[in-house]
Amino acid sequence: MFRIEAEVDKARRDLLRSRLRDTNTAASPVLRALRGERERDVPLHLWAMDDTDDLAGGLVGHTWAGWLHITYLWVAAPHRGTGLGSHLLTQAEHLAHTDRSCTAARVETWDFQAPDFYRKQGYEVACTIPDYPPGLTEYTLIKRLG
Repeated sequence: MFRIEAEVDKARRDLLRSRLRDTNTAASPVLRALRGERERDVPLHLWAMDDTDDLAGGLVGHTWAGWLHITYLWVAAPHRGTGLGSHLLTQAEHLAHTDRSCTAARVETWDFQAPDFYRKQGYEVACTIPDYPPGLTEYTLIKRLG
């Protein structure tokens, strides 16, 4: 018999993640080959501060298995259209490629956000999920680096 609990528990989350990673690594020759530096999630954060030291934009992501995963890219309204978003993205790609040996990047965005922005930066749509959430379309875009 099992007891099912529904609660946020960071320690259990980390334990589950570790056990899943161990199971996946044991089952996959590709993941076994990635053991070491390229296996670890390594955060990659960039911050753009304006003249008043306010956050003008930023990029939050991580690198893993030779990929840059972009989680958040945001630019404050007064700075949109200035090239700041492109600069943050280009800088993240450069760091991921030159410092961390990443060969590709990926990002998820909704139809009302920035799929056209990423396409202009050389990203290609790899996946489209309509109605996620209802009324929106989510895109996964990828780009080869280097």
